[in-house]
Amino acid sequence: MTTSQGATREQGREQGRVPQEERTRAMRARLLEATVELLVERGFSGTSTTLVSERAGVSRGAQLHHFPTKNDLVVAAVEHLTQVRGAELAAAAARLPAPRSTRAVLDLLADHFTSPVFTAALELWVAARTDADLMAAVGPLEQKVGREVHRLSVELLGVDETAPGARELVQATLDLVRGLGLANTITDDRRRREAILDRWALMLDATLTGRTRA
Repeated sequence: MTTSQGATREQGREQGRVPQEERTRAMRARLLEATVELLVERGFSGTSTTLVSERAGVSRGAQLHHFPTKNDLVVAAVEHLTQVRGAELAAAAARLPAPRSTRAVLDLLADHFTSPVFTAALELWVAARTDADLMAAVGPLEQKVGREVHRLSVELLGVDETAPGARELVQATLDLVRGLGLANTITDDRRRREAILDRWALMLDATLTGRTRA
């Protein structure tokens, strides 16, 4: 076999690997999306590897090859959720009209913390409280999300964090909308949430910016 023939065969093998790699990535993505959906619908205890493979349309053998245990699958879903949450926030921020109002920014944050993605993350927080292995995966990634949400909130609200108390007020804002998101998992309290956010927006404008914004 000539050198050119060997090179041609090697190129053919490389070309054959690409579709397989793409199929594998697509299959893993389906498994992770199915995991998130089931966490929202059934909670952590009601999510099983069997249900995930059925929802994703993936054989049990293929699923077990990539994720041998439920925790393997859920840890991968945690990482996936981190990416999804960051992308959703960034996309929502990019859609905000200029000039950005404080109230619009609070709506963006409230929408994030009442979304299905947040509900799935909440299920993982609760499960991780009594599962050391899961906590080891959830903790650092949740801290990463928290830092990114804080940074984005500071940017969107136009806050000068060197001002006394400014950082704490931003964090209080995030604690507020996170708590409202938690309450929303029990019952739809949109009217109460809207009233609270109306008042909080006025307070933020008066305290952080010293001016009233629409």
